[in-house]
Amino acid sequence: MAECSVKPAPDKKSKDPLHGITLEDILIHMLKKHGWGKLGRVIPIRCFLYDPSVKSSLIFLRDTPWARKALEDWYLHELKK
Repeated sequence: MAECSVKPAPDKKSKDPLHGITLEDILIHMLKKHGWGKLGRVIPIRCFLYDPSVKSSLIFLRDTPWARKALEDWYLHELKK
């Protein structure tokens, strides 16, 4: 009987720089670095400006593509510095 020589797929690096990083990780990183005040000034959304919380912000960011993209773009810009 012939052996089946199936090779595992080579590890491919994703071209997406956010691969493996959760939205929550990004939000908490930016919050620790800048605080709610600056988050609200740079991305003026209610969940950053009025009674902010990580939970409410994650809900809004997941439902609002432009706001999520703004936060992710800002995060990526900071990583390149």
